[in-house]
Formats: sequence, structure tokens, C-alpha cells
Amino acid sequence: MTNTSAESADEIAVDGLEIAPETGWNALYLDGEWVPAGDRDLIDVENPATRTSLTTVPSGTEDDVDEAYAIAEEAQAEWAQRPPQERAGIVSEACRLLGEYADDLETLFAVECGGVGLKADFETQLAQGTMEVGAGLAMRDGGRRKDSVTPGKENLLVREPAGVVGVITPWNFPLYLSSRVVAPAIALGNSVVLKPDEHTPITGGLVLAKVFEEAGLPAGVLNVVPGYGHEIGDHFSGHSVPSVMSFTGSSEVGRGVGQRAVGAYTEPALELGGNNAHIVLEDADLERAIDAGAFGSFTHQGQECISINRHLVHESLYDEYVAGLADRAEQLPIGDPLEEGTLVGPVINESQRDKIVGFLEESVERGATVEAGGDYEGLFVEPTVLSDVTSDMPVACNEHFGPVAPVVPFETDEEAIRIANDTEYGLSGSVHSADVARARDVADAMETGMVHINDQPLNDEPHVAFGGVGASGMGRYNDEWILETLTSVKWISVQREPREYPY
Repeated sequence: MTNTSAESADEIAVDGLEIAPETGWNALYLDGEWVPAGDRDLIDVENPATRTSLTTVPSGTEDDVDEAYAIAEEAQAEWAQRPPQERAGIVSEACRLLGEYADDLETLFAVECGGVGLKADFETQLAQGTMEVGAGLAMRDGGRRKDSVTPGKENLLVREPAGVVGVITPWNFPLYLSSRVVAPAIALGNSVVLKPDEHTPITGGLVLAKVFEEAGLPAGVLNVVPGYGHEIGDHFSGHSVPSVMSFTGSSEVGRGVGQRAVGAYTEPALELGGNNAHIVLEDADLERAIDAGAFGSFTHQGQECISINRHLVHESLYDEYVAGLADRAEQLPIGDPLEEGTLVGPVINESQRDKIVGFLEESVERGATVEAGGDYEGLFVEPTVLSDVTSDMPVACNEHFGPVAPVVPFETDEEAIRIANDTEYGLSGSVHSADVARARDVADAMETGMVHINDQPLNDEPHVAFGGVGASGMGRYNDEWILETLTSVKWISVQREPREYPY
């Protein structure tokens, strides 16, 4: 799965997949063309497991952003006029191609973002799922009729594409988090300018450009501008052209993105950070809760906004839960994601590792006990379980975004709810209990956008509303909920009979 430009260079092979530093991914994608880096600065894409350079991609400039938005604006009107079945067909073909490229994608996930095979399968399926659902949106009812209070008047509510959609996506689930906006936006008649994270410009952006190009998407409908967030992010998110600005990432950065978007009269769609609680009541199935707790904390090294950040366990089960979770953590194979059987890979970079380790060390200094893990080598952070944790310790009150499981005891359901809600975040959560009605009462009291009973917070289904409250964002993704964001409703009335006016 490679693409070429006019430049040439020796190609390097990564486990059977050719990634060419100059002739492969070293380009922006503008107006249906692969634009060589030229004299632009380059982003060095590094394998977090081996710390070796894979390739380079151009570091887009503000001028590139301006050009991409201008191209998208020009292409959108014609694209919106295409029949819905044609738009849906192209998205469906892109979905099919993702499945065809699944093996290549597994390698790319491993070498670009440290994703193990399990995570690669999960992400590819999610990306395909969101494309399937997105393609279906093209054929949804475009509007409806409403009765009028004025005699002889007909009210029509017509749904139209929003226009140009700006998309900024992170490095943790790069393909999926880009696809969940790009696919429905295109299906609904919008054009898109995508800025993937600088750590994952390939799986987060250029792969999608390649797939949609092969699927037959007209030039200009999708444009990809890799670049450093600190260099072009403000210009990208505050631009005057887009009608929608979708951002997935940290709450700190997301606040600025939202403010700039609103200042440009652009609708923001923000999915931000989380401090998700996994609540285990005293009547819970302990093994089931531990199974869910291990999966929710250590999948993709805990680098998901919806992973478990805090384990809140009833005091009667606390010791057994801690011991069981620690045993699971110690058994997880750590290593290069390209190695068969690896379940825990590296974190994305030194900054992320240092933040995780800093939270760990400070929490231990304040009284937390390491029950498993606690160490690191390079970018490989051991799956870590901590007991004797209080809610004010750094590992519990911050989004640590790592393979860390702080376990906090509680006495009553009310205390568990209070601890769970003692955060500015409100993204996801989970509750374990043999009594589903009781668990539902706790779930109803949790101030989050999503709660999962007898499961864990790491859930996403492309046909179900996804999003949070508070510092976890605004708006909802997936299916009919993203349709509301990616389209606008126009009121058209028809006065079919002469109307009497008061003057």
C-alpha cells in the first residue's frame, strides 16, 4: 500500500510493507494530488518500540492550510449535488479497501503508534464500522414537513450539508478517530480538510487519502495537511472557511480549539479527555469485574480517553480485587507490537512516558503502594497496579493516559458516586453489580456521557451516540448524532393561499 510522487529515493521495508521516506508518504494530499515536501520542514515519523525513524512527511504550513480550505470550499458545492447513492458508494468502497489492506494496516499501527495486533484488529473494525454507518447516512431522509399556525402555509425543513469540515485527530486511535468524521462528512455531501497528529500522519491521515483516492473520490473533497499542532493548529481551528470543526484530543487543547472555532462562527464538535471510574459494588462478580478492569486499563497501554483511570472498589472486595488485578497485570506480555503474542506495547513518546512516571512517583511518595509493575524501560511502561490510593493523588485526579490502575476503596454506593463525580471530566464509566437495577441507579447518578453496566468504559459502537460532558467535550459522534453536526436544517415555507396581513 504505497503511493508515489515525482521524487525518488531508496525504499525501506518494514516487515513486508514498503514505507518510502521520500517517494511513499512524503507528501501532502491537496486537490487529489500528492504534493511533494519541496522546501517544507519534515516531520520524522518514529517507531516508538525501536526508536528508529520510519519515514518523513511534510510539515504543512499556514499557507498549506489556506490552500486546502480554498480547495475544499470550491469542491464541496459540486460534490453535494452528486446523487446520495454515489456518495454512499464511494464511502462503501473505501470501507472495503480498508478490509483489503488490513494486514498492511496492522503493520502500520505497530510501527507508527505502538499498537499491538489486538488493537489493530479492533481499530480497523471500528473504522470499517463507522464507514458502513456513515455511508448509510447519505440515504437518510433529507427533511420533513411541519404544519403551520398560518392558514394555507406549508413548512418544509430541509437538511443540507454543513459545507467544509475541519478535522483534527490524535495519535492513539488515528485511523478510526479520523474515519468517524471523514466518512459521514463525505457521505453527507461535505468536503473535508484533515490534520492528523504529527506522531501518526500516515494512519491518521495519508492512509485515508490513499483509500478514498482509490475508491474514486473526486479531487478536492478530501485534503490532508500533516503538520505540528503548535505551528498550524491555531490557524487551522480558527479558520474562516469551515462550518464545522471536529477535534479529538486533550481537554486543555480542546478548550482553545472550541474558542477559536466559535470565534470564527464555526460549530465545534469536541471529544476530549476523561477520568473514567470503574465502580465495583460489594455484590459484584469479582472475577468478571477484574477481567473488565484489566482490559479497560491496559488495552493499548491505557492510551484511550475512555480507558479506566480509577478503579473504585467496595472495601469488602478491595484486597481480593487488588491481588487479582495485580496478578493479571504481571502476566501481560510486553514487547514490540510486531512480535506475536505481545499485548502491551510502548507508549507514544518520552513526554507521555515522563508524565505517567511522574504521576506514579509522586503518588507513591504520598502513600500509594505498588502491587505490580511500576517500572519502565525506554518507552515500555509496565502495567502497574496501585493500592492505598486516595482521590487526591496524581494518578487518580489526573488523566494519566497510561497502563496504570489506581484502586480506591469506598464504603457505600453514595460514596462511590461522589468519588466518581469528583472530577471536571465526564466521558465514560462502568459499574459492576449482581443487581442490575442497583447498578442502573449508580449509572444514572454518574455525571458522564456514557456508562457501561457489568463491563468497562472502553466501548464504542459506530451506531451509538458517543461523547461526554464537562471537560470531556461537547456534541456527539456516530450515526444520527453526528448527522446533526455535519448537516444544517433550513426552514422553507410555502404560502399556498393568499395570506391576510393586519395592514
